[in-house]
Amino acid sequence: MTRDEARQNFLKASGWGEAAAAPLAGDASTRSYQRLHLNGRPAVLMIAPPGAETAACPPDADEGVRRALGYNAMARLAGPNLNAFTTLSNALRGSGLSAPEIYAADPAAGFALLEDLGDDLFARVAGKIDEEMLYRAAIDALARLHESGAEPPRSDAYAMLDYDPLALEAEAALLMEWYWPLKKGAPASDDLMTEYLSLWRDIFKNLSAPHVYVLRDYHAENLLWLPDRKDAARVGVIDFQDALYGHAAYDLVSLLEDARRDVAPQLAEKMIAYYASFGSPQFDQQGFFRDYAILATQRNAKILGIFARLAKRDNKPRYLDLLPRVEAHFRRDLARPEAAPLRAFFAKHLPELV
Repeated sequence: MTRDEARQNFLKASGWGEAAAAPLAGDASTRSYQRLHLNGRPAVLMIAPPGAETAACPPDADEGVRRALGYNAMARLAGPNLNAFTTLSNALRGSGLSAPEIYAADPAAGFALLEDLGDDLFARVAGKIDEEMLYRAAIDALARLHESGAEPPRSDAYAMLDYDPLALEAEAALLMEWYWPLKKGAPASDDLMTEYLSLWRDIFKNLSAPHVYVLRDYHAENLLWLPDRKDAARVGVIDFQDALYGHAAYDLVSLLEDARRDVAPQLAEKMIAYYASFGSPQFDQQGFFRDYAILATQRNAKILGIFARLAKRDNKPRYLDLLPRVEAHFRRDLARPEAAPLRAFFAKHLPELV
């Protein structure tokens, strides 16, 4: 059976076989999307080919197994497991957030029929309505999720795993694997990679223990403005299938050190303080700011590597245009005391990043 035949069978079984379809802009993944209309009703079809990516991380895999399986397992990405998206969508909705309702899904075939949350991405509406209001709403949604105390879902179909040191390390390594040769014209030596990862391992020891959902790509291209809804539900969330159980600061970094749009430093500082104002009397503000500094450096190291990989391996040169903004984020991150060992490393080996 062809993919088109499988798609049509899924839509027929879901009652949407006669729907009109138009392509929707996708993300940097192997998934694609179509907007459907049927008798005045909209929906979104997610197409996630089961064989398009390497396997997700087995829930109980040890470090050796994960390294042998490759990047998806090391970084604990969902890979082709569509159950990750459907399970997390239901969990996020249960916590008061506006994730898409799942109308129908066939994970084995790689199709899901989703609620259409519209086109008003934060990245599109930020110039039309008050930017600070938008970002406060995004912080409200994050705080609501973190305060909900939602436990990591775990079933035979999907288990949310911890954002552990190996996952953080695998992501940070992308800078040396892809960005370094882009800039240097040759791969990094084994000795340099070993030194680089050793620095990260020492830094990761200073992180707090995982304690909240981390959606992992919480930024203006993945948030939708839904002003007719209330409170935290005014922010629609998408692209969360790779979520892990990790640190509260991570999604704040994604939002405020955005790789695709500029966020004024003054606004970013105000939003960090706004998030901290939600803390309970037991909120460890010092630990939160330490986590933020470490995870900002780690995330931007990862993004530098991912964008270089997308440009070179996946023939998407437009991502090179985004590098200067991420490099600027990374320079500011390296200036924080928590990143001092990495700053010394790059001052010696790649000084343009310092």
